[in-house]
Amino acid sequence: MFPIGDDNSEIHITPYVNYVIIALNVLVFVLLQGLGGNEAFTYAFSLVPKEITTGTDLVGYQLITDGLGQVGKIPQYATPLPVYFNFLSSMFMHGDIGHILGNMLFLWIFGDNIENRIGHIRFAVFYLICGLAAAFGQILMDTGSVIPMLGASGAISGVLGGYVLLFPTNRVRVIIVRFMVQTVPAWVALGLWIGMQVVLGYLSSSGGGGVAYAAHIGGFVAGFALIKVFAIGKK
Repeated sequence: MFPIGDDNSEIHITPYVNYVIIALNVLVFVLLQGLGGNEAFTYAFSLVPKEITTGTDLVGYQLITDGLGQVGKIPQYATPLPVYFNFLSSMFMHGDIGHILGNMLFLWIFGDNIENRIGHIRFAVFYLICGLAAAFGQILMDTGSVIPMLGASGAISGVLGGYVLLFPTNRVRVIIVRFMVQTVPAWVALGLWIGMQVVLGYLSSSGGGGVAYAAHIGGFVAGFALIKVFAIGKK
């Protein structure tokens, strides 16, 4: 079940912040990451849990072992700014074209509704806080991990958590089996999505890398828990 659109009939403002966030992600990926080919920039500004928990900037190849006992090497480049800056920079970077296209589609579909409800400034703050919560969620799962984290997924997961609480019955268009398009309530589409994150996160817990499911879950929980606070005084 893959979302491709939703009900925007209640939107009465132009979601400038949502557009700016999407534009920043695209610009960073194209100009600074070189469409994912600039390894030095990507690894230097990704978020590495061990760098955060130790306050040390790792440089050189780091060895990792996956769930099958296979050993791999991950390159680490010096970060020109304090490693804690990477909490922010990693939110605007992606691993490949598929990664950024999927994330930006979700943000395009669901972000405008949240911004319309809580306003431009509040949406910007909400988005960043959810991204931070997502990063901490992943770090807590393995404080000594040297696997870089990057992507807007955690912050966008917070948007999804806020959306399902504020707009549970909004109609969401989704692609299901054999590319059929159906319309379902938001609580169904996003409920299945977060359920998949929990299941897949559990199944992959013994692996050495891949998708940061804990970040998705942490971001979603943060968005769900905080959206009512950010919506105070808004209708």
